[in-house]
Amino acid sequence: MMRMYLSSFRFGEHPDRLLALLDPPAGARIAVIANATDDRPAGVRAAGVDQEIAGLRALGLRPSELDLRTFFDRPFAEVGAVLADFAAVWVRGGNVFVLRHALARSGADRVLLDLLRRDALVYAGYSAGACVLAPSLRGLERCDDADAVTALYGEPAPWDGLAVLDHAVVPHIDSPGHPEAELLAAVVADYRAHGVPHRTLRDGQALLIDGARATVC
Repeated sequence: MMRMYLSSFRFGEHPDRLLALLDPPAGARIAVIANATDDRPAGVRAAGVDQEIAGLRALGLRPSELDLRTFFDRPFAEVGAVLADFAAVWVRGGNVFVLRHALARSGADRVLLDLLRRDALVYAGYSAGACVLAPSLRGLERCDDADAVTALYGEPAPWDGLAVLDHAVVPHIDSPGHPEAELLAAVVADYRAHGVPHRTLRDGQALLIDGARATVC
């Protein structure tokens, strides 16, 4: 049993479906994980976090940032103790390789997998926040710079996803207003050519998973 709201871009057209996964939704605490933007200038990153927090507050939630860099190279129980106080996480878009590195180095990947398996937390997010749930990140280097991990941390980029899903999620398809739409269309073409299971989302859509049910809204 898992509860997830995976949007192509930001909150999508049906944020009420996210709220419906929370019990109760009013005033629920939600952790904003913005580490997919750690490769951006500090001011740009901070402005993005403020935008996410404002949007979540407008939905009646109680958001606060959880910066995974605070937990790098520390026992994963530490980030686990913090995540246990939240009803949900909101994992924003950006560079999927930078996000995956932050999840691994903080131990949040292990904690999130456990919380999801126990249905103790709602996982929500968009773009890279959805892409990182696939078995593999191969192919996404077409739109995200895998070398950003090496530039930031001197470590190789991770290529394994969290494998929460048994398929890839490709956002921004048929979304001409998004700058990565054409690049991700090429990713889809590669996936089709190589038989990689995947699901596409256009901006405005979200993949809603509630237990055994998975629907696009």
